[in-house]
Amino acid sequence: MSKVKIAVLVSGSGSNLQSLIDYIEARKINAEIKLVISNKYGAYGLTRGEKCGITTLVLDKKDFLDIRERDRLLLENLQKNEIDIVVLAGYLAIIPPEIIGVYRNRIINIHPSLLPSFGGKSYYGERVHQEVIKRGVKITGATVHFVNEETDGGPIILQRAVEVDFDDEWQTVQKKVLAIEHEILPMAVKLLVEGKVEVVGNRVKLL
Repeated sequence: MSKVKIAVLVSGSGSNLQSLIDYIEARKINAEIKLVISNKYGAYGLTRGEKCGITTLVLDKKDFLDIRERDRLLLENLQKNEIDIVVLAGYLAIIPPEIIGVYRNRIINIHPSLLPSFGGKSYYGERVHQEVIKRGVKITGATVHFVNEETDGGPIILQRAVEVDFDDEWQTVQKKVLAIEHEILPMAVKLLVEGKVEVVGNRVKLL
């Protein structure tokens, strides 16, 4: 049985990429990461990929006069490498509708909150956890969802919650959430690889 081919898109340290690498190396997922793409030079996620012999690519918008050319190259590289699933692991760039259309229900993203709370445009990175503290919620968490044309609006695959203590600062909340991100992202990929995810409207049925 041939392995499912995955591309992982990163912008930073790539700790979620590493969790996926670890699961695959432990043979918990019948897949291979064929490509690691970053929209930023110097992202440590690229180094993680290189250490594992994975092909890496940088598509920094500073290198393109027209962002559509970058998007074209992104799609070209996904198709050239026969990618089945695209995983956004801390990727801080917009996936254009053209690519979403080609990979409908095959692009997933990890978001550091319990969507739809603290999601949408401008809700990414540190700001999510800062707003969690500011609002005073008692529970936050992480969400793995499909990517569609609405920011953070695609069908939800998995979620897991963590408690927010009164003495928490946004940095401690971030650590709690990151720990569960490292668990549920590989779980979601595994479900997808094994064909155990069915999209019904804007909802996901786990088989």
